[in-house]
Formats: sequence, C-alpha cells, structure tokens
Amino acid sequence: MPLPRLALAALLLTAPAGARALDCSAPQTQSDMTQCAALMYQAADADLNLAYGLARGMARQLDAAGGANAPGAERRLRDAQRAWIAFRDLACETESLLAYGGSMQPMLRLSCLERLTRARTEDLRYFGEVN
Repeated sequence: MPLPRLALAALLLTAPAGARALDCSAPQTQSDMTQCAALMYQAADADLNLAYGLARGMARQLDAAGGANAPGAERRLRDAQRAWIAFRDLACETESLLAYGGSMQPMLRLSCLERLTRARTEDLRYFGEVN
C-alpha cells in the first residue's frame, strides 16, 4: 500500500541528526535510490495535477459551448482520470514484483509511478492546450 504523500514527506524529512545529505545526482545506497525515486514521483505528481487543471478547464469550455447538448467532457475526463489512477497503481505494483521482497521493490514501484505519471501528464497537456 503506497504511503500517503504527507507521511512520505515526513519520512524523508526526518533523517537522524548528523545524517549525510541526500544527493540524487549520485545516490550511493538502495535507500538513497528509493528516496530519490520518491522525490521524482512527487515532482511528476505535482506536474500531473497542473496538467489535469488545464485539461479540466478545456473540458469545462467544451461543456459550456455545448449548452443543452453539452458533451459531458468534464465528467468523462474525471472518470477517465480515476480509471487511469487505478490502472497506474496496479500496473506499478505488478511491475515492482520483479524484485518481490527485495530492497529494490519500492524503488521499482516509485520509478514506474513516475514514468506512467509523466506519460499521462503529456496526454492531459495535449487535451488541455488544444484551442
């Protein structure tokens, strides 16, 4: 089960006193790699939320232009996004099984989440920026 964002952020920020700084340009340990993957996924998720806002705005415009015959674009976008999130989470959980039980498993899941989230962000940007 993925950690909630707030819990993950707290985990990353509560390093013991005297601990070395995390260097994601050259992570040295599996723990570092996993923490860096978490940070990369958080950044991708923030970008996704911005792109979803753009797409939602476009969907609202489509619905407003349709008047009484509105196409239901905002509802469809919301439903598609919810379905995509379920797909992404399950796909990445499955992909992480390549290292089942190993210390790499969380990193593989996070890397997959980042990759799929970035791809979806591009899809949403395409829809949201077409005018």
